[in-house]
Amino acid sequence: MASAAAATSSLRLFLLLFSTLIAASTSPSSAASTAPPAPQDLLLDFKASLQDPTGALAGWSSSTPYCNWPHVTCTATSASNATVSVSLSLDGLGLSGDLSSASLPLCRVPGLAALSLASNAFNQTVPLSLSRCATLASLNLSAAGFWGPIPEQLAAALPSLVSLDLSRNAFEGQVPAALTGSLEVLNLGGNRLSGVLHPALLRNLTGLHLLDLSGNQFTDSEIPPEIGGITGLRWLFLQGSGFTGAIPDTFLELEQLQVLDLSMNSLTGALPPGFGRKFQKLMALDLSQNGLSGPFPEEIRRCSMLQRFEVQDNGFTGELPGGLWSLPDLRVIRAHNNRFAGRLPEFPGGASSRLEQVQLDNNSFSGGVPRSIGTVRTLYRFSASLNDLNGSLPGNICGDGGSPPAMSILNISRNALSGAIPEELGRCRRLVSLCLAGNGLTGPIPPSLGDLPVLTYIDLSSNALTGGVPPELQNLKLALLNVSYNRLSGRVPPALISDLPAVFLQGNPGLCGPGLPGDCDDAPARKRRRGLAMAATVSSFLAGVALLAAGVVAVCKRLHGSGGGVPSSPWKLVLFHPVKVTGDELLAGFHDKGVIGRGAFGKVYLIELQDGQKIAVKRLVNSGKLTFRAVKNEMKALAKVRHKNIAKVLGFCYSEGEVSVIYDYLEMGSLHDLICAPKFMVGWKDRVRIAMGVAQGLAHLHRDRNPQVLHRDLKASNVLLAGEEFEPRITGFGIDRVVGEMAYQTSMASDLNYRCYMAPEQSYAKNPTHLMDVYSFGVILLELVTGKPAEQPASDDYGVDIVRWVRRRINVADSEILDPSISRTARQGMQAALELALRCTAVMPDQRPAMDEVVRSLQPLCFGAHPQTPLPAEIVLEP
Repeated sequence: MASAAAATSSLRLFLLLFSTLIAASTSPSSAASTAPPAPQDLLLDFKASLQDPTGALAGWSSSTPYCNWPHVTCTATSASNATVSVSLSLDGLGLSGDLSSASLPLCRVPGLAALSLASNAFNQTVPLSLSRCATLASLNLSAAGFWGPIPEQLAAALPSLVSLDLSRNAFEGQVPAALTGSLEVLNLGGNRLSGVLHPALLRNLTGLHLLDLSGNQFTDSEIPPEIGGITGLRWLFLQGSGFTGAIPDTFLELEQLQVLDLSMNSLTGALPPGFGRKFQKLMALDLSQNGLSGPFPEEIRRCSMLQRFEVQDNGFTGELPGGLWSLPDLRVIRAHNNRFAGRLPEFPGGASSRLEQVQLDNNSFSGGVPRSIGTVRTLYRFSASLNDLNGSLPGNICGDGGSPPAMSILNISRNALSGAIPEELGRCRRLVSLCLAGNGLTGPIPPSLGDLPVLTYIDLSSNALTGGVPPELQNLKLALLNVSYNRLSGRVPPALISDLPAVFLQGNPGLCGPGLPGDCDDAPARKRRRGLAMAATVSSFLAGVALLAAGVVAVCKRLHGSGGGVPSSPWKLVLFHPVKVTGDELLAGFHDKGVIGRGAFGKVYLIELQDGQKIAVKRLVNSGKLTFRAVKNEMKALAKVRHKNIAKVLGFCYSEGEVSVIYDYLEMGSLHDLICAPKFMVGWKDRVRIAMGVAQGLAHLHRDRNPQVLHRDLKASNVLLAGEEFEPRITGFGIDRVVGEMAYQTSMASDLNYRCYMAPEQSYAKNPTHLMDVYSFGVILLELVTGKPAEQPASDDYGVDIVRWVRRRINVADSEILDPSISRTARQGMQAALELALRCTAVMPDQRPAMDEVVRSLQPLCFGAHPQTPLPAEIVLEP
């Protein structure tokens, strides 16, 4: 009995303990301890592992639903909104940190479908932990500072991945052989990948719509024929990757292609027969800069949607395909530097034509210039230099007098043209560059050229032109006027002689004027000059007496006036930052020994104050129409501009005839001083840092100020440098708002140095635009790339315009353009910067990028990645 009772007691105790455990396991506190973390907490853990120098993720807070956070997008994936798809767009935020630890909580976020970390600065290999983000459909790591091999696990372990962008990094080695077959977009451009593309890889990627392998190092590797088996391809980019051999015949089956770019490789041989027959959807074809040869297949005429036809720098022969010219959407034909021959067909004109550019230089075309060229209202560039064209220039080359044509660049130099230059060229109101050199043209130079508001480059050299140099050409702001080796005679207008090197006038024995061998002297002229000299002597004497009298009066006023050297019109000093300076100190510092710079608006003085602080003071010319209140309002607005790459405005001093602006003084001087030093010994990394700083400062003025602030005087001397790392600070911005538009225009017209930085449209546009500043920035970027100052000649053929100099040599060899003092290891980055500079200095304003885009283009260069080469900017070709 006792033992039975003990057994019963033990059983009861066991059941009690068991029920307690069951209750504990089902309690709310226990359930919470095993529940998965909330998405909000996981994202906050991800943020905590990153470095966020700009505070871009400051809005991520536990007090706000994560779907409302900046850079986070939630999309309902069910009708009940019970589940969501999460996308993170963290592009260009300057993020860095250990992505290995950061990706662990990130990959646990439910429904994470898209992740973009593009244009950041991680500077590391891709962590394998990203392969745990199994729900990802889109992954963008472009231009984010990644290097090393592409992990095999990452490429194969994301079964839902549709889009993978690893472009513009420094990935090395081979492309992984095992990529997920679900991919539709694969962008590996702008890396250092090499080796041979595995055939099995390409056979597995049958669903691709976009494949970008451009800008890599597949040297001595042929284009895999298996690419032709990806029949759904729409965009194929293989440019600049070192591919050799012929274009595979299998490419003929890519019926869905919209863009095909095989440029800048070492491809050889003829195109596959029937090339273009099935490309019904092709919009852009670029085969340029290869070694392709043979005739171009006529089947290209079936590409009814083609907009860009670029086959320059090859060895194609025969005639251009006949049906090419009549394609309804065709905008660009670039076929220069080939061996094409035959007559040029008449252009399809009228409202239906969309043709914008035709470049046929350095071929063997014969016959006349198409008479229908003037009927294409959209054509803004026609260049056919170095051919065998003959006959006269069509009189309607600039239209029939109706709406003004778009023609901006006309280059038919080095042909066999004859006859006169049509007076009707005066209808080309948008003409920027006219090059007819090296022909047999006769007759006079049309005076109507002087009425073209933006005409900047004129080359009529090596013809048989007669008559004089029209004085109307003095109306133009010319960067080049070359009329050498003609039969011109008479006096050259003085304004043209002062602006032109004598070499551009030589070969015309009948021309005369200062510095020319021809003698314009005659007896009546000498008599007139003697009379003028006598009158000038008398005038000088009377002027001297008047100045002496004025000096006596001034001395008397100072003796009996306010004293202390202060003008009778008192100065008003306004400071926006703490500076211990008085008006008397400023006036005392205005002496020649203190001048540290000169510009269009006056001199810049270095003044050391009593407490040892140094300031820079720019004395400006006031138009006299701006009141103290107006100047104060403008200066106050400029002083509110705060950015690390913009020089701080400390204050200003005002009188009725003058405004002096007070800035911080920077010991390192200006970028102009640095470039003009005997040896411009600054590495590429520092030059990129300077360019990025200037771009960011300028973008801030354009984007973040309301109203928008335009610089309008950006040049190397207005970029100051701080510290040993050459941190750039933009100065001189917004001066037009201080001195008034009339004084601004007058001052800028006298500043010869700024002409090198001035956009072509600046001489005629009614209103300034931010794209004029973009042009000036492009000139500064060219200075950094070439190591040459913009305004000083480096050789006899350098001229006064660095943009002109670069563009004349862009098709010769980059080695002549890029600064040879920079290591060859930086050449890829320098080339990318050169391409960007050419875009910024495009002749047509709408072809220039905004400064925000410029900043994005420079970001990869700051940490060693190299962006894809963009389409080349429109340039003025020289023979």
